[in-house]
Amino acid sequence: MSKKGKKDNKKSHAHKTNAVRMVEAEGISYELHEYDAPEGFLDGVSVAAALGQDPRQVFKTLVTVGSSRQNYVCVIPVAEELDLKKAAKHFGEKKIEMLPSRLITQTTGYIKGGCSPVGMKKPFPTAVHCTAADLDTIMVSGGKVGLQMALPAEELVRITGAQLADLIVG
Repeated sequence: MSKKGKKDNKKSHAHKTNAVRMVEAEGISYELHEYDAPEGFLDGVSVAAALGQDPRQVFKTLVTVGSSRQNYVCVIPVAEELDLKKAAKHFGEKKIEMLPSRLITQTTGYIKGGCSPVGMKKPFPTAVHCTAADLDTIMVSGGKVGLQMALPAEELVRITGAQLADLIVG
């Protein structure tokens, strides 16, 4: 199921997550894509397959914490692994770790598997893997499990205040 921007029918109100509201408020063109998530969570590669999308175009949102106790958001292709050393260097930290799952909701306002880089409870320094610059459209979580949002890659970078960086292993 695909939905376009804010001129949609009333059904779209069911998808008014913080991420969707923020993208609409900025006037950004987007599409929503729904998928079935058995037991509430699928890994990103399975999400891309469920949506018939190229995994290089579907990005996952990873929340980290630096040795300074500051949180950082890393947005990388779903089939890739975050290189914590590269992320730490990019953000000027000695060390970065993944934020424990139990802290995702209280930190971001989103649940695991539905964490969008757009519309978190408060803005965190964000980096998007540099391959996004080669894409017209990028797909990220729409703010809940079972909902993905496709939008122009440059708009995602702009709306999140992100920087492009090499963030993956390899």
